[in-house]
Amino acid sequence: MATIRDISKRCGVSVATVSKVLNGYREIGEETRQKVQKAAEELGYIHGERVKYWRQRGGYQIGLLLSTLSNQGLKNEYFASILSAFRQEATKAGYDITFIEHNVGKKSMSYLEHCRSRGFDGVCIVCADFASQEVLELINSEFPVVTIDQAFNESISILSDNVDGMRQLTEYIISRGHTRIAYIHGTHSVVTHNRLVSFHNVMAQHGLATPEEYLLAGEYQNADVAERLAGRLLDGEALPTCILAPDDYAALGLIKAIKRKGLRIPEDISVAGYDGISVSQALEPKLTTVRQDTERIGREAAKRLVCLMESPMTTPLETIMMQTELVEGESVGRLI
Repeated sequence: MATIRDISKRCGVSVATVSKVLNGYREIGEETRQKVQKAAEELGYIHGERVKYWRQRGGYQIGLLLSTLSNQGLKNEYFASILSAFRQEATKAGYDITFIEHNVGKKSMSYLEHCRSRGFDGVCIVCADFASQEVLELINSEFPVVTIDQAFNESISILSDNVDGMRQLTEYIISRGHTRIAYIHGTHSVVTHNRLVSFHNVMAQHGLATPEEYLLAGEYQNADVAERLAGRLLDGEALPTCILAPDDYAALGLIKAIKRKGLRIPEDISVAGYDGISVSQALEPKLTTVRQDTERIGREAAKRLVCLMESPMTTPLETIMMQTELVEGESVGRLI
């Protein structure tokens, strides 16, 4: 099936120009309009009738892909907060939100096919396997796209500053006198990579080594895995004085493993999380963590996507970095 990009290459004009012609915008010159329409016909491009239907009704739709690697979905407070803010901002701009699925009724289809069948005006990808060919196909399609937590040249990307967040956290822990710091990190992703790089850089700047056994690959939002890996650290010969969790929810698993060993937090061993979700400050002791501004991430993603859909020629495809904030709880003890 031909795409807007195929027509763009055939005609030697931008994707935005092709989109405007096919959607009836008047500011395109007649010669260009005819060239695009002819190419679309020759390539067999099928324009989504669903788009026309919604525009005639005065309604607009955004497709939202939420395929969390931990299968937590909307139960995950981090993503739920982002989506709530995104929905509020998009609704305010007159857009409806529809989740992108593989199955529509009894018909199975790819993410891109679903988007085309629904006639979405734009797409937001909140969490997915960004290495998946199916997801890449959607990002590189004709649809305006905003991604969260992953940067792509073909989309607007909203990222939390994980490098600075981990820098703040590691610097704080070291300032409390800790030198033996273990890190149970999340699954492989840009987020994980940036946090690991930042962690190693800060440790190196302070002349501190990180034994290989102190770095363990866990899973985001999985307290059971974190508990098991923490148990491995606690059974080792050289006990760390502080353990970092991949996120606040996983930190619950660390805390459970530590208490099962009869150890106290932070008197015997310290713990830190990441994300700054509400549960982190309801714990006893309160968790030291890094707060990500999920509300601002969601709002900014919606605003940028609306701008890209409605004013593509004045909206750059860029990466927007959101600041993080260290939350000094009570779970990291002072050794000096």
